[in-house]
Amino acid sequence: MTDIELADIGAGTVTLHDARRRTHRTVALEPFRIGVFALTQGQLAELLGETASHPRRPATDVSWLRAIRVCNAASEWEGLDPVYTFEGEDVTWHVDADGYRLPTEAEWEFACRAGSTGPHYGPLAEVAWTAADGVTTPQDVGGRHPNLNGLFDTLGNVWEWCWDLLDPARYGDYRVFRGGGFADDAWSVRAGVRRGGAPRMHHDDLGLRLARGAFDGKDAAQGWSAASDRERALIDGPLPPGWTPRR
Repeated sequence: MTDIELADIGAGTVTLHDARRRTHRTVALEPFRIGVFALTQGQLAELLGETASHPRRPATDVSWLRAIRVCNAASEWEGLDPVYTFEGEDVTWHVDADGYRLPTEAEWEFACRAGSTGPHYGPLAEVAWTAADGVTTPQDVGGRHPNLNGLFDTLGNVWEWCWDLLDPARYGDYRVFRGGGFADDAWSVRAGVRRGGAPRMHHDDLGLRLARGAFDGKDAAQGWSAASDRERALIDGPLPPGWTPRR
């Protein structure tokens, strides 16, 4: 398979904003690795034994559940221990495994920001494909300037799945995606914007970026914990402005 190029991201902290609960939390991260590019159609096709019509474009129309299985397939291809196991559609992340996986949203935002504190890590027209460009499909990866971590297209082009639940009290099993897409305006293409969808949902502007990193422990790592998911599932209240009901 075409090599999956990963960037080494050092330890650090990132502050995440939860619009629904109107809270901020600061997450301390251990070092990890994340894809320099979103997974491409060509790489996905090689993993699945298919043919790609646009090998350098990001792989899209990939549901969260399929993204999880793609991560395991990439691990098995390279002889690494798969990170995820399944019971039906219930997925367990074995945080001590060093195979390919989806980033947590704390990892994703930290890697995207690359030390920046504003909504963008550079002038949007130079770093991201957005609605302002008038394109009607995702563009080949690497066509705009990278951030200071050397990552391309973390903003714009396609949204990217993360591991985390969006808001289990209101949205159940919906998972987070980040970054904005080629058809989105500047308000959506920001480092701190959170969106989400059902694990089987797929769109033509939604893909994934692979990560790696193993950690001590069982049910918590890199800003995520199973205990926090259970706690958040019990909190209810009104939707914040701009949020839509679950469908």
